[in-house]
Amino acid sequence: MTNDMTFHHTRLSNGLQIIAESNPDAHSFAAGLYVNTGSRDEAPEINGVSHFLEHMMFKGSSKYTWEDVNRIFDEMGANYNAYTSQENTAYFANVLPEFTERTIEHLSFLLRPAIRQEDFDTEKKVILEEIAMYLDDPGHRVYEALMETHFAGHPLGRSVLGSAEAISALKRDQMAEYFRRRYGPGNAILAAAGKLDFDQIVKIAKKYCGDWEPAEAGRQQREIKYEARSKGIVDVKLKRHYTMAMTPGPSAQDDRRFAARVLADVIGDEEGSRFYWALVDNAIADDADFGFYPHDGSGSFYMSISCDPKRAKKALKIARAELERVKTDLTEAEVERAKNKIASGIVLEGEVPMGRLRAIAGQWLYNKNYRSLEQDMQTLLAIDADALRRLMRDFPFDPMTIVSLGPK
Repeated sequence: MTNDMTFHHTRLSNGLQIIAESNPDAHSFAAGLYVNTGSRDEAPEINGVSHFLEHMMFKGSSKYTWEDVNRIFDEMGANYNAYTSQENTAYFANVLPEFTERTIEHLSFLLRPAIRQEDFDTEKKVILEEIAMYLDDPGHRVYEALMETHFAGHPLGRSVLGSAEAISALKRDQMAEYFRRRYGPGNAILAAAGKLDFDQIVKIAKKYCGDWEPAEAGRQQREIKYEARSKGIVDVKLKRHYTMAMTPGPSAQDDRRFAARVLADVIGDEEGSRFYWALVDNAIADDADFGFYPHDGSGSFYMSISCDPKRAKKALKIARAELERVKTDLTEAEVERAKNKIASGIVLEGEVPMGRLRAIAGQWLYNKNYRSLEQDMQTLLAIDADALRRLMRDFPFDPMTIVSLGPK
């Protein structure tokens, strides 16, 4: 791990925040525009508009056509992508340092889409096809039902894709209005990592983003009412049974999120975890996972099991027994194994600018501060079994929402 990384931060007059971590030892440059908006910020009648907008960004701007968007990225040899989640949308690229200005310029126009009516009409059909495709995926169906059931009326339970009904009814002007309110510079950050000159980054940002109209968009933090809930979905065409469950956990702003990540690995990592030995190795389930999602202002532990329908009840019973057992017989050896695996992942991610871009942007979006790779490692390595036991007293895997999907 290098100690030569330097963090920089400034804010343009229109509200756009610029953060960067420079690394003189890096051989590439990564940049991304991150917007603090997602499906939880949408009204029910326009649910799915953030993800739809992600598609529209790649349809061109006042300067570039849709053919230009991909061509320019390809000419730079860029590794580029975008995503939409419940809480954020992001557009990013990894390039050689000589393409710094061209990358930021291209990202800036990407985030100022033309939203042409003909493109809107064409892309709506693509979105509806995507929704139909995901509805054929049992895992996605269970996840969507789990989020809706667990968050029971809270905006976090809204689908990122949206429903076919909402997307079908969505109008181009509704999308444009949502964009105007939520995609202002005061609700976005330009993040960069790798081999860079921060003064140059700021100068480029002013050139291409400085004329963005100021707009502030907050987020309503509604209280989540957790209760034990369950839902069963029958699909006679299925040959497997799918079960997912969710319980409250630490938020993205809670320091206990580091211990939660370790605990999730102890319980449900794909290899060597308690779920692996109790369910997969014993051939009771073909897949058994336990993980942790930190949200803005809340968090969730989740469980996922797929198995033969005849073993569904047994698999769930064993999984719940493991969640109770780990509260009393957790060992330091298990904690060390999980910490070492996570530490390896953090270091490997941190060795490349794209990995550090994701880390510093995510931290800033939720906490408005910077954590170095060394700080993350120190926090992780300081976690012990007692920290996990305290966490489980605070978040005892209860109340639990359980959703199942199977042939009966």
